[in-house]
Amino acid sequence: MDSSSLRERQKERRRARIYGVAIELFKQGGFQTTTATDIARASNVSRGTFFNYYPYKEAVLLDYGSEVMERLRDHAESRLAQGTPPLSVLYEIWDRLAEENARERDLFPPLAYEVMNPNPERARTAYQALPLSKVIELILRPLHQSGQMRTDLSLQRISNLIADTYLMVALRWSAYGTERPLQEEMRLALNLLLEGAVRRESLRT
Repeated sequence: MDSSSLRERQKERRRARIYGVAIELFKQGGFQTTTATDIARASNVSRGTFFNYYPYKEAVLLDYGSEVMERLRDHAESRLAQGTPPLSVLYEIWDRLAEENARERDLFPPLAYEVMNPNPERARTAYQALPLSKVIELILRPLHQSGQMRTDLSLQRISNLIADTYLMVALRWSAYGTERPLQEEMRLALNLLLEGAVRRESLRT
């Protein structure tokens, strides 16, 4: 193994250690109260080294979100390959994401806010790290190709709207709470998106 390969592996291990320590600290003490200095000290690296790997604290959460999205995509591809109806797969993904968000309730608001960061570069980075709309697009593509979806909106736009709805409903639930479980709230929102809010006869009058 040459020296450059060894350095890359060392960097990967260091990044993985920093990431694991940071997530554990976020879960134990809360994201807001955990500082970059706390993470660096617990990871046995300097504060400057932390910022070499993560330019801002929220970037750690983007790695966490990317892992979640990758698991969801793998599940969706597997279930579609098994012949599971696309809408059933969509509900499965919806439920899995709700379970993850409910389990890690304190991590979701700062992750969601990063997607809406006023800094366009950071918002773009977050959007690319959390491609929920791409997972939804993958699931719905068979329905779109078979003509079972509306044609006045592109598949990409429909997928983006569904993903945006998830983001806002889950963010509200995480930040303010509700008497209903997140999974129930999310299923209500998805049903509303898929079925519509106005009765069909009302649309004709």
